[in-house]
Amino acid sequence: MIPVRSFEGKDVAVFGLGRSGIATCKALMAGGARVCAWDDNENARKAAEEAGVPLVDLNRRDWQMFAALVLSPGIPFRFPEPHRFVRTAQLVGVPVIGDMELFARAVNEFRSVDRPRIVGITGTNGKSTTTALVGHILKVNGKDVRVGGNIGVGVLDLEKLHSEAIYVLELSSYQLDLAESLRCDVAVMLNISPDHLSRHGGMDGYVSAKRRIFRNQGTGDFAIIGVDDVRSGVMATQLTGEAVRQVIPISAEYGLGRGVAVLDGMLQDSIAGRAEQPVDVSGAKALPGRHNHQNVAAAYAACRALGLEPGDIIAAIETFPGLPHRLETIGYLEGVRFINDSKATNAQAAEQAIRAFPNAWWIVGGRPKEEGIDDLAPLFGQIKKAYLIGESTEAFARVLTGKLDHAKCRTLDVAVSQAFEDAKASGVQDPVILFSPACASFDQFRDFEQRGLAFRQEAVNLVKRRPASQPA
Repeated sequence: MIPVRSFEGKDVAVFGLGRSGIATCKALMAGGARVCAWDDNENARKAAEEAGVPLVDLNRRDWQMFAALVLSPGIPFRFPEPHRFVRTAQLVGVPVIGDMELFARAVNEFRSVDRPRIVGITGTNGKSTTTALVGHILKVNGKDVRVGGNIGVGVLDLEKLHSEAIYVLELSSYQLDLAESLRCDVAVMLNISPDHLSRHGGMDGYVSAKRRIFRNQGTGDFAIIGVDDVRSGVMATQLTGEAVRQVIPISAEYGLGRGVAVLDGMLQDSIAGRAEQPVDVSGAKALPGRHNHQNVAAAYAACRALGLEPGDIIAAIETFPGLPHRLETIGYLEGVRFINDSKATNAQAAEQAIRAFPNAWWIVGGRPKEEGIDDLAPLFGQIKKAYLIGESTEAFARVLTGKLDHAKCRTLDVAVSQAFEDAKASGVQDPVILFSPACASFDQFRDFEQRGLAFRQEAVNLVKRRPASQPA
């Protein structure tokens, strides 16, 4: 745990008592703050109380007494409209911050020579894989690395700060919106495409939130930016023009005169402005597809910025085991391969999966994002058949009618069963069932992880339903 001492002796309101909220309360209490914690959900309050967090009904308190409101990232801050506690805090001049800002304040208490290094990673897609990959590379190379934030361990639950540590943090747009003083020694922006637009008031608000990862950077810091989409490319040009930090472009589509590119499995390092000998990174079996090549380029550039040698980075990349629910091969049955890509919660993520596994039997659907799947139309010819599940079933069926053969399965068990029978009967060599939903999970599942585990279980159920005389 990282104690937060910036509110020592002061009253702090904490609203939202999930994993990060409870960690926030403990970090503030360890730093001497008087915590008043609340959640509208009774089960969350009970879990917090059992964890030793003091509960105070914030609906009944004088808000002028609070030095800050620490808000869970999942609670609306500005859009679609601020939560009532946010409005109350703003009316009386109480600053609204998040756990990442508390972390930043703890780091900023150190002298510059004693300050741990911070690698922040954001983007619409690929954040988790890149964060885990950077952490893996650093660990293999003997660094004291701590990985967390929006992945795995909450930032304030990480081990205590010290000068030799490197904190590798996945940063969501929600977390960045609530962080004012965070300074990343290495800030990575992978890509930007429409996502969470209702929470940011539209695309401009979303881009602005993502861009906050570069605020507070100075001379000696690095900005690593994907240039394969227009918005990120524009941002790279703007930041280069500011001449405040060193900008390293990355790409999985274009050769770069300066930066890092991975094309067809070959990594080209031109960070110094001259092209080094290309290196084959196709041996990283847990990182298939062009989108993962961008992740590799970003992780390589980040670790180079931290001072690692190229050969040591490449060797570690090849041993990366991958993450669950991200283009994860979960097994084979009668020659049919099952790919779990439950983390694909928008169309852009699903596009990368379809490109990585063309001619698959595609299971898609859930609670649709605003952009839907219309932009995937150019790829429909690369899909054998679609199996629709969840709230999006009817809307997606309208999009696919006349363009792609599909079945309205509505539930995951039906979709897995039908897709397996069709793939098995197709006669195609090495057929693939691709579960890449392009939707949020909240219509039928708690989160993408529970949804991915359900897909895995349905594949197991297929084996259980087979007659005993048939081999798996």
